[in-house]
Amino acid sequence: MMRHIPVRETILASAILLLIVLIASRFAGFVAPANLANVFNDTAPLIILALGQMVVILTRCIDLSVAANLALTGMAVAMINVAFPGLPIPFILAIAVTLGAMMGAINGVLVWKLNIPPIVVTLGTMTIFRGIIFLISDGKWVNSHEMSPAFTGFPRAAFLGLPVLSWIAIITVVAFGVMMSRTQFGRSIFAVGGNPHAAVYTGINVGRTQFGAFVVSGALAGLTGYLWVARYAVAYVDIAGGFELEVVAACVIGGISIAGGIGSVGGAVLGAIFLGVVKNALPVVNISPFWQLAISGSAILIAVAFNARSGRTKGRIILKSAEVTQ
Repeated sequence: MMRHIPVRETILASAILLLIVLIASRFAGFVAPANLANVFNDTAPLIILALGQMVVILTRCIDLSVAANLALTGMAVAMINVAFPGLPIPFILAIAVTLGAMMGAINGVLVWKLNIPPIVVTLGTMTIFRGIIFLISDGKWVNSHEMSPAFTGFPRAAFLGLPVLSWIAIITVVAFGVMMSRTQFGRSIFAVGGNPHAAVYTGINVGRTQFGAFVVSGALAGLTGYLWVARYAVAYVDIAGGFELEVVAACVIGGISIAGGIGSVGGAVLGAIFLGVVKNALPVVNISPFWQLAISGSAILIAVAFNARSGRTKGRIILKSAEVTQ
């Protein structure tokens, strides 16, 4: 696993740099530090969600409810802010993370205790969460003039030249790097995805680990829900519609194996940045943003083909080694 992941990340990083160079040849202003900082800030929500999705996919599961979780949490905290405009931001953040984690826990329990396939569970909860948004909001929007300045200003506030939203993404990346490489939970994630049967024999509870992965994904979706609504200063039923597909795409492009057990924090981040650069570059070079879907889809197919080829190559090496030892 560790042998080909750095190569994958190097290839992806090179592709991103090449893409930036090509865009700069058409529009030099794209590589201005301020613009690159804006691109990263635009991509920050995707980075945060991709890291949560990475943990889930590594355990051989998938969470298609992240965007609906984001939307429901965003609507909930927006309505709370309207009702209690003086509520401190730390409380808003705590509420968002808690609500998101609870929704993730629902997914985790259904997968763990009822043994329902994750894709079925999260498709169902995705629809349920969207429906709840409509019920609690009565289909109405929460607009910027209804939100308090502190609520909308937090993710936009600048610190050391970057918005708080960007710093939260950076802190999340660092935290996940430590968690996945230096904690028992991180090692359990890889063990469960790599070989769940062997993981059981080492004392790892597969179901509980998958449950924990869904809670982590849900908590990050809840956090992103507040950041999204506050940054764009609007909350409505269809917010972030279809964004779950971009999150999965970022993971797959970043080398997170959909079969579980293989992937890295760096890969997920690079996958998100690749999509972020594509999304921000298309309008600059006068290409319809709808091409982003085609580009993302093509990148996913190439990434899956690369993963499959790597797996077959590894399998041939193992078989050849076995023949030599006989």
